[in-house]
Amino acid sequence: MKTTRRLAGALLLGCAWLCGCASLPGARTETLQGRAVESIVSRHAGPTVVFENGLGARLDWWAKVWPEVAKDSSAFAYNRPGYGRSDPVATPRDGTHVVAELRELLRAQRLEPPYVLVGHSLGGLYMQLFARQHPDEVQALILVDSTHPEQLRGKGAQGNWPAWVRVGFNALSSEAAKQELDGLDATGQAVLGLSAPAGKPVWVLSALRPMQEHSELADDANQKRAALAALYPGARQVWVDSGHGIPLDKPEAVVEAIRAALGRTK
Repeated sequence: MKTTRRLAGALLLGCAWLCGCASLPGARTETLQGRAVESIVSRHAGPTVVFENGLGARLDWWAKVWPEVAKDSSAFAYNRPGYGRSDPVATPRDGTHVVAELRELLRAQRLEPPYVLVGHSLGGLYMQLFARQHPDEVQALILVDSTHPEQLRGKGAQGNWPAWVRVGFNALSSEAAKQELDGLDATGQAVLGLSAPAGKPVWVLSALRPMQEHSELADDANQKRAALAALYPGARQVWVDSGHGIPLDKPEAVVEAIRAALGRTK
């Protein structure tokens, strides 16, 4: 099982389908935009930090990051449709719809831009699309071992995955996660079809430990991991001594980047 998770993580940069079911203390489920949404909000002066979870992941992935950020910053984290206590939706599970839904939620919560966008894994791909579609709403972009827009192209294509990885994913994943995986490539192409946000600071936090793994598929994933920062001229790439789960393994790296984006470094 550990081998399955490690290889799948190398392939997807972040399918976290085996994460726990716990939520963050203080999270609430309320009706927003006509459906149940599980989220947590912190309100302070200044820009709002917006968190986006990875594929298959829920709010608890930010359990070690949220308290440090929310104590003195406006922040918003939530479960996408079909995760946790958030109702599923009938709309396609691609980045275009995810970003539109997120912006509606932010408006419903009266959280105005600018935003510091923080996305882990597939959530990082969604945040890349948000920043490119709406650069005027973004103060900074923080990608936490983010999925590359061409993650499923070339040697990383699903047809090259071992059968046991595909079987494991289908057996262990929610319907929402399966639909998001189906929409991943379209999301990546939407990202590449837009210009990178000019003049916006970007942090690319990259997991160092997977770089030690070698196979045709792992090498392809690691090449994309290393190349992501090149999509954002001037981006600061930080190699973190961690596996893919940086928010849980090295939360201080995420907090440090957020504080830098907010201009609160010591």
